[in-house]
Amino acid sequence: MVEKKKTSGEKKQSSSKPRKKSSKSKKRSLGKRLIIWAAQAFAIGVILITLFFLMVYFGFTGPVPNREQLQEIKNPLASELISEDGKVLGRYYIENRSYAGFKEISPYLINALIATEDVRFYEHRGIDEIALMRVLFKSILLQQEGAGGGSTLSQQIAKNLFPRKRFGPFTMPVNKLREAIIAYRLERVYTKEDILAMYFNTVPFGENIFGVEVACERFFSKKPSEVTISEAAIIVGMLKANNSYNPRKHPEKAKERRNIVIGQMVKYGYLSQAEGDAACKDPIRLNYRVVSYEQGPAPYFTERLKPQLLDWCENHFKEDGTPYNLYTDGLKIVTTLNADMQRYAETSVAEHMKKLQQVFDEHWGNRPPWGNDKSVVKRGMARSDQYKRLKEAGLGDEAIEAEMEKTAHRLLFNWDGGEQKEVSAIDSVKNSLRLLNAGFMAINPTNGSLKAYVGGINFRFFKYDHVRAQRQVGSTFKPFVYLTALENGISPDQYFTNEQKIYEDYNNWSPENADGKYGGYYSMRGALSQSINTIAVDVLMQTGISRTIELAKSLGIDSELPEYPTLALGAASIPLEEMVCAYATLANGGKPVKPYFLVRIEDAQGKVLDTFENVQESEPVVNPENCRIITQMLKSVVNDGTGRAIRSVYGIQSDFAGKTGTTQNQADGWFMGMTPELVAGAWVGGEDPSVHFRSLTYGQGAYMALPIVGGFFQRTWSNPRFASLQNEYFAQPDDEHMAMLLEPPYKEVLEIDRKLFDIGGIFKKDKEKERPVVQDKPQQEQQEDQPKEKEKVWDKIKNIFRKKK
Repeated sequence: MVEKKKTSGEKKQSSSKPRKKSSKSKKRSLGKRLIIWAAQAFAIGVILITLFFLMVYFGFTGPVPNREQLQEIKNPLASELISEDGKVLGRYYIENRSYAGFKEISPYLINALIATEDVRFYEHRGIDEIALMRVLFKSILLQQEGAGGGSTLSQQIAKNLFPRKRFGPFTMPVNKLREAIIAYRLERVYTKEDILAMYFNTVPFGENIFGVEVACERFFSKKPSEVTISEAAIIVGMLKANNSYNPRKHPEKAKERRNIVIGQMVKYGYLSQAEGDAACKDPIRLNYRVVSYEQGPAPYFTERLKPQLLDWCENHFKEDGTPYNLYTDGLKIVTTLNADMQRYAETSVAEHMKKLQQVFDEHWGNRPPWGNDKSVVKRGMARSDQYKRLKEAGLGDEAIEAEMEKTAHRLLFNWDGGEQKEVSAIDSVKNSLRLLNAGFMAINPTNGSLKAYVGGINFRFFKYDHVRAQRQVGSTFKPFVYLTALENGISPDQYFTNEQKIYEDYNNWSPENADGKYGGYYSMRGALSQSINTIAVDVLMQTGISRTIELAKSLGIDSELPEYPTLALGAASIPLEEMVCAYATLANGGKPVKPYFLVRIEDAQGKVLDTFENVQESEPVVNPENCRIITQMLKSVVNDGTGRAIRSVYGIQSDFAGKTGTTQNQADGWFMGMTPELVAGAWVGGEDPSVHFRSLTYGQGAYMALPIVGGFFQRTWSNPRFASLQNEYFAQPDDEHMAMLLEPPYKEVLEIDRKLFDIGGIFKKDKEKERPVVQDKPQQEQQEDQPKEKEKVWDKIKNIFRKKK
């Protein structure tokens, strides 16, 4: 066979054509490259993740607390003002939070939280990988809403304790990793019970409150250990969205969320189906109570005590050498106030003052109560906060007035909670001037312990404390005048003529009675019960002004007292606190009573840091017998005198003494009430003394102030806890003085002085009594009581006179 030779062109063509690779080899090379790229990417990812983890772990993106620091976790805790019966009266805080231990938290709250927020809480060690995978798959990959969160309770604590920071696009991963690290460490430092307690004490519940204790107190007036299934589900349900599920603002939404929480508790076996169904049927019953700095049960007392507590903190130090902080260290300040009595006092003031303000507004109509007196408004402006700030800024009076005439949205007080209006600062001052205000205080006279304290009608709007304000006291000062008389030998059965006298040595001044009536004779008891001004001044002048002032000072009145006859009528300006203590001294048998209200201070763990001694005088400053006599006289005030509404209107049947007081032009109304175990006083009046009722009908103390004291005692006595106090009785004077006090308090003057007629027909004066002998019964009754022999003698006397005429 002849082999055909290839031409040169064919050779060229065959040599230039490339050899084709197989498909298998191509796949192998591509796979190899992909593996290499994946390995490189994985390695780079691991390196980056490791670097990222290390940066977060070692604090390059912000400090991460170590185990030692976590062991010393401390939130700013509010210091609490505690009543004698263990209830919170007020708080001092940066954040309104309090601490409750695990054993103080209801199992319903614990179970509701776990069932709703972290069902594998007892299984994981701070990070729930299953929950994280669920969130990654459903929320991120499938973009499903409502897939739930992946954060455990420990991670949520980390978020609450150590706030997140912003890192641009890396904000979420940085914060999540940081929280996971903290959560992991928390689980190794604290027990599961500690973590649950920590969670409940750090979580916010809206309305500027933190922690389950404050939340339970705010919405249900209960401790965390006392809530029901339904209440626990409401509290836990709020955690999803504080405002949206707030039971006060959105009760229907809160109810829906509550039922979801209860459903979760049933699902995970914390409740039976029957228990869950019953709880879901419960209506939402709130007992909303704000306990904060401005809106607690005793805001004026909280404010009053603050300077003393701040001073204590500055001079007392923690173990680390730093002084205590009133706003962050969670101090427990135990006081003598009684929570129930304080509530009764607040309620009595609010209810009466709301009604009284309506009467006052109708009384004046559209006219300003100060009439054309522009100085009243100027004084009100000078007391306002805005005026003081502008004055401090160096503005003159004209510039200040121009600024205060500018209108703005302002919240004005009314009894419905306030009203927003477009008004000037001057209009705001005028609105305040139209309002009547009040002060109230109750104290135990046997030991001085303060039981209730109300400084005004609303602390949010009116910070001024009227318990400590100096106002004219009116007739409430008269008992001290009569006590001075007794101390200086004037007998309680002496009678004084009710006549208008002119005191030439005092610019011809002459006292007048409120009712304008004169004539007759009164004992001290009668003059005090009917508040006769002429006799009070007469007794003062007979006894001595300086002696009366000295005695009043010994009873605890520190204010300046005028050396003038008007002192008997209460022209002196004295704070309510001093008057209550002076009356308490009377009830205490003449032993001076000083207000005692601070018992002890504890730290957040309950360790006693300091106690405060109740220092009271042991010796009386006046004769105890005379105090008992005055007290018996004051009982006549409420039995048949100006304070009889205590019996007739408020139904108080216990042993009770009291005194009304009304000042000139009805500017101030007072009432002081006394029982053996409780002395209370109330003052009512305008911010400026020029603001008052025009008539005595409404402006007297019996109308303005007595209802506050009456309402307080009525509510207090209705509480079974205080039933025993109603059975206490004042100590009575000895038999001799008691017999004197049983003498008729008032007598009219006979046309002829009573005289004894002897057989010889000679008149002679009755030397047995040096006081005027006057009639104490209607004449007909007297004649019926006389023996027949005397009637015949008297008839003979009359016949003799007729024959002579």
